[in-house]
Amino acid sequence: MTRQYQALILDQQGGVLRITMNRPEALNALNTQMVSELREVFQNLYYDRSVRVVILEGAGRAFCAGLDLKESSSRQGGGTRRTPEQGLDGQRSIAEIYVAMRRCPQPIISIVQGSAAGGGFALALASDIRILSEDARMNAGERIHADGPLHHR
Repeated sequence: MTRQYQALILDQQGGVLRITMNRPEALNALNTQMVSELREVFQNLYYDRSVRVVILEGAGRAFCAGLDLKESSSRQGGGTRRTPEQGLDGQRSIAEIYVAMRRCPQPIISIVQGSAAGGGFALALASDIRILSEDARMNAGERIHADGPLHHR
């Protein structure tokens, strides 16, 4: 695990690999870059015998706020609308992270603080152990309306 990542910080001390999602300004929302990097890291762990346990955490005040809706809307704002096939490919890429996590022979511990919504909630659920801070808030997702997300309480 010597590769440098843009959206992740990897720190291995002995057999413990700490993976930090490092987009605190976006509440560690899953953008294309982070999805690609998380998928690569968890797929590679299947073959890495130097790692005995994995700790997954988010930098800043949130674990992971789910899909990066700003990235999705900026694509549409640029005049190029995503096709249904592109949307399905994006969902498949995210699902491949969870599959790789479950295949991972090492136990995965998620340390959840703040928001863990949608895809972030699924990351926590795909972990073997979840440790939540007192301010942790988890939900399965948001309903999307033509005018934007609808929040229900």
